[in-house]
Amino acid sequence: MITYDRLFVGGSWVEASEPELLDIASPHDRSVVGRAVQARPADIDRAVAAARASFEAGRWRLTPPTERIAALRRFNALRERSAERIARLISLENGSAGWFTRAGQPGLTRQANAYLKAAQEFAWEETQAPSDPGSKVRSVVRREAVGVVAAVIPWNSPFSSATSKIIPALVTGNSVVLKVSPENSLSMGFLAELLEQAGLPDGVISVLPADRETSEYLVSHPEVDKISFTGSTRAGRRIASIAGEQLKRVSLELGGKSAALILPDADIAKAIEGVKFASLLNNGESCIAQTRILAPRSRYEEIVAGLKDLVESLKVGDPDDPETFVGPMIRPDQQERVRDYIRLGIEEGARLVTGGPEVPEGLEQGNYVTPTVFADVDNSMRIAREEIFGPVLVVIAYDDVDEAVRIADDSEYGLSGGVWSSDEEHALAVARRLRTGTVTVNGASVAFDGPFGGFKSSGIGREYGAVGLGTYTEYKTITV
Repeated sequence: MITYDRLFVGGSWVEASEPELLDIASPHDRSVVGRAVQARPADIDRAVAAARASFEAGRWRLTPPTERIAALRRFNALRERSAERIARLISLENGSAGWFTRAGQPGLTRQANAYLKAAQEFAWEETQAPSDPGSKVRSVVRREAVGVVAAVIPWNSPFSSATSKIIPALVTGNSVVLKVSPENSLSMGFLAELLEQAGLPDGVISVLPADRETSEYLVSHPEVDKISFTGSTRAGRRIASIAGEQLKRVSLELGGKSAALILPDADIAKAIEGVKFASLLNNGESCIAQTRILAPRSRYEEIVAGLKDLVESLKVGDPDDPETFVGPMIRPDQQERVRDYIRLGIEEGARLVTGGPEVPEGLEQGNYVTPTVFADVDNSMRIAREEIFGPVLVVIAYDDVDEAVRIADDSEYGLSGGVWSSDEEHALAVARRLRTGTVTVNGASVAFDGPFGGFKSSGIGREYGAVGLGTYTEYKTITV
């Protein structure tokens, strides 16, 4: 049994304002696997006060960037040495299959290294010559920390979401209050332990598990200068309204309903194998999952049959089983939400190819759903428009590439997408037409040097690399 009976506030473990422990349930069998104290508004006040004090004193923001980079490298090395433990903790509390949590560890290293490389090359201060040759004035342009950052992350991929915010926020000199989901109290408690070992100054970082109401208290706090949020579009709209009222800086990485365009000349077997990872990663509980499969009408039934065979071949079960590809949903309410969408698809008239709303046999004690494929789906159906956040694929037919692009873009979201073709240049040309923030060609992995974020209702702002660093800074111009 793992227990966290204190909160990590400003770099120290302290007594919580309310000492009651929350039971953390296993999604696999609903047994209690840990207990952890949760933050309340009084704890938020304490963390924000510590962050404000550290920022105003300059204990971190005035530290040279090279020293901040070195501190974050220490943290990243500590995380790398703990990769197996991190993977197991996430599987334990989230139900994510072990293959996924282990495969994600090298990605965390690439993510961190991309940020730190960008920080080494970042234009912290530049002197600009006047555009008018007759002027004697020159401009010194600086990039400085925004201030106190409230970083709020979801439950589905906690370490990736956390490090994608705290590394750029910290390396640019900000003080950070990281609000994590109650379900992730165990893995995020361990994250706090690693941050403690990294040796950051007092007050610079807090890690607080808390409910939605306490999260809103944090983002509304008058001493918070910037909000960085990853989560649902609905919650993002609420946070954007708070930020607008208070003129806070805000970055939002929100939901998606991404399309995988399989072009007529694609190698269907390779495309379907790619869909296995692009669409069903993390049990389907992923904002970038490509769950709308756009198939050319000339090869439609071939693709549907291939997806049926794929999904039926995937082992559903215990995340600790190395043969498991799809684990349980994180909570019973999420399980029921996904099952309700499957029922809805049937009611809407889609063809149920495989799967269905029944819980897989023998797994009734956990939060399991049966991976499902729908065919004969119209893009106007709710199962094609709404983010299900589970292992449910919908296959939509198109007649030509223009129609495929139109269907892909006919969504309130624009976070991710994929294009499959035997002609890479043609695939790239199609990818350029899509109104979405990230597109993979033939299953390429997402890079961390380029910016990541969404169009339309999928968010505001970008993460990763130099662009991601810039969102945690303010410009200052000094004329001399």
